[in-house]
Amino acid sequence: MNLLVRWLISAVSLLIVAYFIQGFHVNGFTSALIAAAVIGLVNATLGVLVKIVTFPLTIITLGLFLIIVNALMLRVAAMFVPGFRVDGWWPAILGAILLSLVSSLLNWITGAKRREKE
Repeated sequence: MNLLVRWLISAVSLLIVAYFIQGFHVNGFTSALIAAAVIGLVNATLGVLVKIVTFPLTIITLGLFLIIVNALMLRVAAMFVPGFRVDGWWPAILGAILLSLVSSLLNWITGAKRREKE
């Protein structure tokens, strides 16, 4: 049940980010659901590998390079999902930052993270 709630939160977060960031496009809730699943899959596979390889750079930049890695993962996911498009690096970077903030806020409001720990 918790996985479903977090998936829905991710989809809603994508729609919110698409509303505020020019160049970040999601064509409806169905595309947002698919994109949220693909982003999760990309982060769990390719994202882990990229984070391991770029770990020294992440240390040097005090973690700020992770924003670039997350932007890259958004662009990779956009290649596979029809109806989800990121037009360039700036929308990807701004989208990664805002997506992180919105997802955290929605998870906090709904208590999805707290239920996971119980």
